[in-house]
This record gives sequence, structure tokens and C-alpha cells, in this order.
Amino acid sequence: MTEFRTPAADLARFRLRVVVAAVFVLICLGLLAARFHFLQVQRHDYFLTRAEDNRIALLPVVPHRGTIVDRNGVVLARNYATYTLEIMPSEVRDLEGTLAELSTLVPIEPRDLRRFRKLFEESRNFESVPVRSRLTDEEVARVVSQRYRLPGVDVRARLLRDYPQGTTAAHVVGYIGRINERDVERIEERGQTANYRGTLHIGKAGLEQSYEAELHGTTGVEQVEVNASGRAVRALSHTPASSGNDLELTLDIELQRVAETAFGDRRGALVAIEPSTGGVLALVSMPTYDPNLFVDGISTQDWRALNESPDHPLLHRAIYSTYPPGSTFKPFMALAGLETGKRTARQAIHDVGYFNFGGHRFMDDKIGGHGMVDLHKSIVVSCNTYYYQLANELGIEGIASFMAPFGFGDRTGIDLPGEAIGVLPSPEWKRNRFRKPEQQRWYAGETISVGIGQGYNAFTPLQLANAMAALVNDGKLFRPHVVKYVVDSRTGERRAIEPEPLREIPLKQAHLKAVLDAMVDVNKSGTGRRAFQGAPYSVGGKTGTAQVFSLRGQRYVEKNVRERLRDHSWFVAYAPAENPKIALAVLVENGGFGSQSAAPIARQVIDYYLLDQRAGAPAAEDDNATESEDAANGTAPARTGEGDPPPREPAAPAVPQAALVPGQPTRVTR
Repeated sequence: MTEFRTPAADLARFRLRVVVAAVFVLICLGLLAARFHFLQVQRHDYFLTRAEDNRIALLPVVPHRGTIVDRNGVVLARNYATYTLEIMPSEVRDLEGTLAELSTLVPIEPRDLRRFRKLFEESRNFESVPVRSRLTDEEVARVVSQRYRLPGVDVRARLLRDYPQGTTAAHVVGYIGRINERDVERIEERGQTANYRGTLHIGKAGLEQSYEAELHGTTGVEQVEVNASGRAVRALSHTPASSGNDLELTLDIELQRVAETAFGDRRGALVAIEPSTGGVLALVSMPTYDPNLFVDGISTQDWRALNESPDHPLLHRAIYSTYPPGSTFKPFMALAGLETGKRTARQAIHDVGYFNFGGHRFMDDKIGGHGMVDLHKSIVVSCNTYYYQLANELGIEGIASFMAPFGFGDRTGIDLPGEAIGVLPSPEWKRNRFRKPEQQRWYAGETISVGIGQGYNAFTPLQLANAMAALVNDGKLFRPHVVKYVVDSRTGERRAIEPEPLREIPLKQAHLKAVLDAMVDVNKSGTGRRAFQGAPYSVGGKTGTAQVFSLRGQRYVEKNVRERLRDHSWFVAYAPAENPKIALAVLVENGGFGSQSAAPIARQVIDYYLLDQRAGAPAAEDDNATESEDAANGTAPARTGEGDPPPREPAAPAVPQAALVPGQPTRVTR
């Protein structure tokens, strides 16, 4: 069949197609024009900024960390400049090849590589990662001369932290370490992310941690123009960083050094406080460690040595470890007896060598007893029987309520991290501490042990020193502090950390005088006299011996007991007695009797502080040696002078459960 098409129809169809095509083209051109308008007009500022970002880089300017000095201006923490070899991950195509090439230019140890890989995993691509620090001038020259063929490699000048005193006061000053993921989370929570750009380190312990906000400073910004390879060609603007503030401490580093030296290789703690302000003069924890090990990332070997040591050198014993106070608790018990009216200064008891309660004998430190004992004598000779009876009359709630205002069993609020709360036992504490009903019950016999500083009592050396400071300061208790001034890095203005009184304990002066006079006689004729023989100043004190474990009625012979199971040695003191300038507590772990181990350390510290001399007390002849030997041989009545081991209690008869908890026999303390 043949189709006939007319020219007019073909022309109409052609024109329709042209119109449709033209409309389609116009629509496309309109859309394109609208897009051009959107990009070039409406988004002009955005894309201009993006273009500038391809040409301009914002580099953080890390601030100088503040320095730390002692009360005399001796530097404890400072900064020093060093060259660091670094890699920018975003600019390196072959990381392993680059590391291999760098190792031919400068020595890179396996430790450096391990640290680099760990930091590389945690870093962002636009942040440089250090490979090695403390480059020599020769090593810097070798790297810089070859940098043209090592894209992403650079040498930067950075500040590193230095602790010039080494191990001295390490637990107080603390240390800085590299920022980890947990630190990043805390920084983000505080809204400080921008201020830590470019910062590699943060305070990890001690003052470096607790005063991080003061020491860190404010990060600055440098705006630079970069070329196609990302290298800076010229600076456009500069906002300088603000250095961190400096810290001036109440600590006397030489006094601290004397105290640490006095401990030798023994474990323990010492806290010395200025009673009128709460300023800490010395804060010792032994053994100690070198904080410089942590600055650039501690090696696995060094970390294992510190972390696995049986002596636990990283443990801050002065504020974190808790111990039963032993007989150093007795002056506070004596004051409690006076203040509550349970005792008068002249009231005496007859000590026959034990206190019988519930069919159980709580033994004294002297076989046969001390005879007639009043409050003064009870402190001077450290009579246990006196305080067994007093504790029974006061009751556990009476003891707890009197001791709490002195800060026992509560954090002091010192400006250092990691303080323990301790234990001031009471029926309420026991109910909260234990789950089983039979364990939650308070037994009357437990109160007897608490009265001589044993039982559940557990306090930090800091708590005991601060309580002693309050005792000699007429009941005025201050919050202990280590920092005396915060010095503004820009203006030099010194902002004082004012003494903060916590409370004033109402105490009668006559009662205070009775207790403090007895403590002075402790060092004249009592258990502390040998350590302070010949001292040219008056000093009050109290020895203490705290049990580590129970021999269950057997006699304690120190040489037959493993070293770490021997009793702890305590000594508390204040001087001069007329106007105390220093109050302290000394603990020697497993040191035995307070007069033998702790008191001589206290003597050396007080000698240096009051007399500015390092020499301790001259060795005194043991005027009880012959008597002690005779007693040991059974030829003389046994007694315990200062430094002589007190006898352990004999096997006790069965005790009613209402009086004692089975398995907790009382031990003698001194």
C-alpha cells in the first residue's frame, strides 16, 4: 500500500520537533544558569573559604608549660627545647619505606618505632607524629639535607619536660605523659579540644595532674600560606600562645631530701605540716621513682620494673595507703576521755598487766603491768590497759564522734589526686561495709582494740599528721595544701592559695595542756627519749607500733617473722613544744617498734628544719639492754622499754561471741 505525505504536514511536524528541542535546551540552560548562580553567588563565601584553605593552613602554637618551684625557688619541674623528628601521615605514600630511609640517617631504636606506631594509630592524618626526640645538631643536619626526597618528614623544635630533682619529691610533683584516648575523652568533656591542638602531653600524676589547667596555658594559632606540596612559604598572621602559670610550693625540697635519705632503702611515708597554715613542708613516699622516665614514653622494661616491684614505688603511701595507727592514737583517746568527763588528768587506774573483758584478757605491753597509771603516765609509758578501760567506757560511737572532727576516716582535701578516705570504725560503717548480718553486728570486744589504735582503724599518714597539727594548733584544723602561690605567666602576679580552715574543734586548754605535756615527756623520759636525747629544743611526740597480722596468742619474736609481716613503726611529733612550727607523722612499713625505726627519722627531719643541719641525734647507749637480756633468759622480770619488743598475748580462753569476733585476737601495741 502506498503512503502519500504532503509537504505541509512534514513541515508542521518538523517545526514541532524544533520547538520541543528548543524548550528542552532552554530548560537545561536555565538549570545550568541557576546552578552557576547558586555556586558563584549564594555559595561564594563558602567556596572562597575552601579555596583559601587549600592555600592557607592554621597551625597550632603549643604553649610553654608552667614551671614548678619549691618554697625557696628551687626548680622541681621545667621545660627545655629539643629537636624532634616527625612525620605527617597525610603526606607520606610509603610509610615503611620512609621509616627505613630515616633509619639510615639517624639511629631509630625499636622502642622509638613501637611508640611511633602506637601514636600513629591514635593520631589524625593532619597531625604530625614524632618518631624520635632529642636529636643532636649533626642528626638534624643530616635529616634536613635529605628532606627534599622525604615528603612528609620534618624536624621541629619542641619543648620537653624535665624534672631536675630526679626521684626527690616525685610523688608530689608527678609527671606528664603522652595524651591517650582516655585523656582525649576528658578533654572533650571539658570543652578544651581546641586548646589542646598540637599538644602531645598532659599531666598524669601529682601536681602535674591536679594543676593541669594552670600549668598547660592557652594554645595560639599561626596562619601560614602553603605551596602545592603542603609546605609553608610565608606567615600570614600569628596569635601567640599564652604560657602556663607557674607554681610555688609550700614544700621545702631540702627538707624533703633529708627525710627521703633518712629512710634509706626502707618503705614508708612521712608528712610534715605547718600547723598554723596547713602548708605541707615535706611529703615523702618511699621507695620513689624517676618521673623523667615517663616524659617521652616509658620503656616496657622500665614500666615492668616499676609496676611489678614488690615495693610498689609508684604507690603514694603518704596519701593513698592506710594503716592502723597503733599507739599514736592514744593522745587523741586521752583527750576524748578528758573532754567527755570519763577521765580527769589525775584519775588513776591500777594496771595489773591486762584488761579482762568477756572472759578474754587484753594484754598490756608490760608483763605484770605498770602499777598505778594516770593520764600523763599512760601516754609517757604507752600503757595499753589504761586505754582498754577508757575505750570500754567511751563506747565505739563515743570514740567515732570525737575522732571524726580531727579528720580521721575522711579525705583531707589536699590538692593532690588519689587521696584515700581511710576507716574510722563505727557500727554504721560496719553495716555499710559488710553484707552478711553476722558480719554487720558490732561486738563490744572490738571497741577495746580500737582504743589502742588497732582493730578496724585505718588512716593515711596524711590524716594522722593533719590531726596532730590540729591538736597542737588549739583544735584549728586546716585543709593541707602543697601549692602556696600560682604565678601568672604574663603579669607575674602571684595569687596566694590562702590557708583554708576546715573547722575549729572546741577543746579546753587545760585538757590540751595535759595531753601535750605528756607528749613532751615521752621524749624526755618515755618511749621516745633515746631518739631525742640531747636535742637543743623541746619536742612532743608519741611512738606507735601497728600489727600487720595476728599470731593468735603466740609470742612475737621479730627475727622469727618474715620481714613483710613484721609490725609497722609509727612516730608522731611536733616542735618546738612551746610554739609548734612543724607537726609530722612518720611511718616505716614493717619497721618494728616506733622508737627504733620511725622516731630517729623524725629527729633528723626536725633537726634540719629547726637547726638547719642534716646530722641526726647521736647514738645513745641502750640503758635497757642488760635488763632485756636478763628478761629473755628468764632471770629478771620482763619489761618493754622503748625499742624492746612487747610480749604477745598468751593463748586466750574461749570468748563469748558477744565480746569478740572469733579469729580476731587482740595484739599488744606500743
